[in-house]
Amino acid sequence: MAVTSVAAMESWCQSSGATYPVLADPEHRVAETYGVYNLLGDGHAAPAVFVIEPRGRIGWSHVGQNRSDQVSPSTILEHLP
Repeated sequence: MAVTSVAAMESWCQSSGATYPVLADPEHRVAETYGVYNLLGDGHAAPAVFVIEPRGRIGWSHVGQNRSDQVSPSTILEHLP
């Protein structure tokens, strides 16, 4: 998810080679719902990962304390159901 336009997300997906679904959230509704919008005082969503369980509950999450505080893909995979 990114607090950006659909066009910007499409461009990023093409340039990065991302083949998974990515959410553009220009009105930051999702970021606000998950409590990560403007968390760092910069008008953006904080770096965050939410693993959603099959029943729709958050099974695990990591919310970064700064822009570079991001978890590795292997850590995310460890927390998948």
